[in-house]
Amino acid sequence: MKTQSSSSTQKRKTKALQLDAQLSLGEVAYRGIQKHFKKSTKYQDGVLADRDPENLHQMRVGMRRLRTALEVFGPAIDLPEAAQSSQVTKIAKQLGKVRDLDVLQLWFQHFLSISSTSAEEAQEIKRVLGRLNKRRQKKFAQLPKLFKSKLYRQFVAAYQDWLEKPQYQAIAMMPVLDVVPDLLLPLLSQLFLHPGWLVATEPLEGRIYPMVGMSMEALDQVLAQEGPDLHDLRKQMKRVRYQTEFFVPFFGKTYQTQTRGFRDLQELLGLFQDEAVLSEFLVKELGASWPDQLPSLAKLLQEERFRNWKKWQAQQLKYLDPKFRRTLSRRVMSPSLETLTT
Repeated sequence: MKTQSSSSTQKRKTKALQLDAQLSLGEVAYRGIQKHFKKSTKYQDGVLADRDPENLHQMRVGMRRLRTALEVFGPAIDLPEAAQSSQVTKIAKQLGKVRDLDVLQLWFQHFLSISSTSAEEAQEIKRVLGRLNKRRQKKFAQLPKLFKSKLYRQFVAAYQDWLEKPQYQAIAMMPVLDVVPDLLLPLLSQLFLHPGWLVATEPLEGRIYPMVGMSMEALDQVLAQEGPDLHDLRKQMKRVRYQTEFFVPFFGKTYQTQTRGFRDLQELLGLFQDEAVLSEFLVKELGASWPDQLPSLAKLLQEERFRNWKKWQAQQLKYLDPKFRRTLSRRVMSPSLETLTT
């Protein structure tokens, strides 16, 4: 069953959404989609000007969060084809191809600014940066074409039309406090059951614990074999973070703190993925023996990897604790309206 926007929703969409117990799922969906569509398009001019890589980063983040909004509120909304998540993904991937190269450039530039490398090693990194810049220019040349494309123009028009006359599914009329647990509990279950939590663990007295006393060499082997599981866990953690952030106003301060915990863990896991991308890039550019050509860089990466692994194991231990998992699940089962700090 599909419905058009109600008069109350039409009134709310022109001003800040006021929280109350009767707020519908549709009204919250409208607000989230409106917010992230605006963010996903407001940086277009800045991206094309290409003076600050942050514009591209923010536009990509906006697209990701818009896609998350569609995942969260999918049961409540009725979108045209050009506004579907698959279309958002196509645009985000084009932005991501340039952003990934920006991240590599910024990383190498930062390394040169903080490290005391040999002149030979620094020169090799500068040559790598030069090749990176050429590749980035080639990928960036596709962005003006993207913004002029039928795909992008139809995407923008579809959201503008929907925000003017939103269409909903019948469930959109339900009070949001009644359905938030049903939206979030399956997400937590998928997170808790992810195999990434079991990387480098061992059973002890009926429980699973992270392995201790691992050497740098053993860690490198673990990451080479099971790194993809940690990467996939990071993506799942990002989905949990983004989706739970939509509902912060409907829970207490403890829940708000937990969403920050999701963010911190996602970023920690992201450090392992960033390093994997960096290493893969260097293998393609310099060959498998790149650590011999860039020894100080290889040493820095190994030391950082080991430090980050210790931080990860502390989080891994917490999330493997069944009491912690049950506490999180209970927390999302009791939404209420509270005034929160931002």
